[in-house]
Amino acid sequence: MKSSKPKIAILGAGNIGLSLAKGLVQAGKYKAKEITITRRNKSHLSQLAKLGFTASDKNPSAVASSEIIVIAVLPQQLNALLDEIKPAVDPKKHILISVVSGVTSKDFSNRLGKEVEVVRAMPNTAIAIQQSMTCIASSSASKENMTLVKSIFDTVGITIEIHEELMTSATALNACGIAFFLRAIRAASQGGVEIGFHAEDALRMAAQTAKGAASLLLVNNSHPENEIDKVTSPKGCTIAGLNEMEHAGFSSALIKGIRTSQQKAGALYEKD
Repeated sequence: MKSSKPKIAILGAGNIGLSLAKGLVQAGKYKAKEITITRRNKSHLSQLAKLGFTASDKNPSAVASSEIIVIAVLPQQLNALLDEIKPAVDPKKHILISVVSGVTSKDFSNRLGKEVEVVRAMPNTAIAIQQSMTCIASSSASKENMTLVKSIFDTVGITIEIHEELMTSATALNACGIAFFLRAIRAASQGGVEIGFHAEDALRMAAQTAKGAASLLLVNNSHPENEIDKVTSPKGCTIAGLNEMEHAGFSSALIKGIRTSQQKAGALYEKD
């Protein structure tokens, strides 16, 4: 008997594609063998197979045998991929989930020459440990399919639906943001080494402190400044450190970095 669970194919086993696959398995949403993952480099297929996934270098076949198609290639690779799978895409059967930055739902339909339902999703690599922040959006998908896509990403983190015009911004804040916060943790750990801790201890302390700070906001539904006020006292060491960082441009540098990433993300895809 055919399973009622829609079959899923992930085209592109890069960091996000493979992280999604691993996250879905860890969450119990799918078994590894139920996920088809494709990759152009045949030498990597055996590694995917060892992880239990159905590995293939044939994108059209993967599309034909699945209902949910996750597009997880680089923007520069997208047009060639869409041209390759075009004959296999059936608008009545398939829903496409795109994690490709800067590509609209309309861009997909225009390239495929078919009005297919496309949901854009922007997770981050924490999806591999079920801690992703994922934004989803669509101008073409039904409510039913939006609910389906949200249910997939809800198993691997927190998911919110946004307007499609904000998806490039979500790339900068969600996907690139992982690197930004990791760099901040690295800097904090280096500061810890400078004031006397061993590198391993300093990194663990910085990472756990960052995790605690984020948890305070999420659990308490609080604002950063509310939590900062609890740590700062008049003429204290915390406010002295914060002011020194601000004088050096900490907040403005982070804001500018996010803005620069947003601008870059919006220019990665070439339609022609």
